[in-house]
Amino acid sequence: MSDKLICEVFKSSRKDEMYLYVDKRQGFADVPEQLLETFGKPVPVFTMLLTADKKLSRVNAADVVEGIKDKGFYLQMPPPKEAYLLDVHRAHVASRSDAPSDEQ
Repeated sequence: MSDKLICEVFKSSRKDEMYLYVDKRQGFADVPEQLLETFGKPVPVFTMLLTADKKLSRVNAADVVEGIKDKGFYLQMPPPKEAYLLDVHRAHVASRSDAPSDEQ
């Protein structure tokens, strides 16, 4: 595999925030059938030129490239709910501390 690959990204029809990255040339040829059954119907999200140094929002591009190179796919799992709830709490606390105070 070269330093660049055309990668297709699909979201799961069964699990929010779960994504499957595959090499466009190979498609789902190397994705285990059991994984596809769990993943549900793959819903196309986008196609991109992927390099190991590309900036991705939730995963390291080098890990995605390596996963596709080694297994033929990369599965991005949903973020842990606890971390999400902690982020919501922090945002709420920050917004309250920015509000004007009644104290003088």
